[in-house]
Amino acid sequence: MSGVTPGIPVPRTSDLVPAAGPASGNQPRLGSTPRESAMFTAAGPHTESIVPRQLVHREAASQVLLTGWQRESADAFSLRARLPRAHSFYADTDGRHDPLLLAETVRQAGLLVSHAEFDVPFGYQFMMHSLSVECDPDGLRPDADPTDLLLQLTCHDLRRRGARLAGMAYHVHLYRDGSPIGIGKASFDCLSPAAYARLRDRPHRPAHPLAPPLAPALVGRDRPGDVVLSPTADTHVWELRVDQSHPVLFDHAVDHVPGMLLVEAMRQAAWYNGRPGRLELRSFQSDFHRYAEFDRPCLVHCADGTGPGSVRVTVTQDGALIAEGQVSGRP
Repeated sequence: MSGVTPGIPVPRTSDLVPAAGPASGNQPRLGSTPRESAMFTAAGPHTESIVPRQLVHREAASQVLLTGWQRESADAFSLRARLPRAHSFYADTDGRHDPLLLAETVRQAGLLVSHAEFDVPFGYQFMMHSLSVECDPDGLRPDADPTDLLLQLTCHDLRRRGARLAGMAYHVHLYRDGSPIGIGKASFDCLSPAAYARLRDRPHRPAHPLAPPLAPALVGRDRPGDVVLSPTADTHVWELRVDQSHPVLFDHAVDHVPGMLLVEAMRQAAWYNGRPGRLELRSFQSDFHRYAEFDRPCLVHCADGTGPGSVRVTVTQDGALIAEGQVSGRP
């Protein structure tokens, strides 16, 4: 598939654990050569099952993207995913799967590995520090067959508290039909229920009123309910719309604004700014600095990025930086 820097060799065959199965720090780039021990190919039958929902922190089975996994070495894993032909929120964009489906796939992969292979107990909370994806837009064109992906995930910078995993970073090479289509990176901390309760010990307050949305077409959306930005007097600043009834962004109850909602806000702000709105979304990178609360407004700020076709977006609350990112496209 075009658009990817050559250099990723065709992976070798490796069967993956189906959904019913048992449970270094180098910075990768799209097209870089992955570790030999974790290479694989799409050969072999694909299980129709999804992995257990609790492994990826999803309530709705329709939101689970992973279908199997296998450990390749102490810090490397093979996973299988299937992108839905039509997603209720991450919808088709210009005849391609939404690139943020890859971001959600990468996010779910880290959760699954943590629970299934590093024995992080259910009930532990994950504090995401960063999430990024670079993709080949041409590799996301659906065809007559389901879009099955193979993921090569490598962990690094593992941190432990005693014998328990306390956090890590990881990168993921994504393949379709043996061809590389993208790469993702993420990092997070794992918090015990007691540690999380201490961190989040704050009085409950009513949610900030939901502001009216921008017109959906201005941010690449079809439905007002999927718009996460509300206009302000400044054309480059918006109020974040936090609709806790949204079935995808709030698939399950949480006590703070989810990271994927912040990522979507960055994408919509960039679209409104008119760059990736006219281009094919190729990459985004995001960093999360603190929790965004429900009871006070968040502001989304947009500015030019560091390269052609890129937009920098920041999210603030009470003047403090919550998250920041850069969204980039191609002509």
